[in-house]
Amino acid sequence: MRLFLRTILFIIVFGLFASSVSIAAGNAEQGKIKAETCLGCHGIPNYKNVYPTYTVPRLGGQHADYIVAALKGYQSGERSHGTMQAQALGLSEEDMADIGSYFQSLQ
Repeated sequence: MRLFLRTILFIIVFGLFASSVSIAAGNAEQGKIKAETCLGCHGIPNYKNVYPTYTVPRLGGQHADYIVAALKGYQSGERSHGTMQAQALGLSEEDMADIGSYFQSLQ
């Protein structure tokens, strides 16, 4: 009986873990659609932000986890950049994962 209960518990925990991993991985195809506004700055080679002046980072090829963490930082106010904070404000966790997956897929 204990083996049966352990097996059931394992299946439940593994199922929950597997479903959260698939969400965290994101959908690059959906991310391409959701990242369209990102490309207005991040898709232009050597594009410079006016104020403060700096070269806007290229996101293609970045790790999805980094992009998600950055977007969450802008959303929470931990990272300060008015435009990025406004862009991140309306994003869900799924949106961020999709966008991260899309940019990671670019080389």
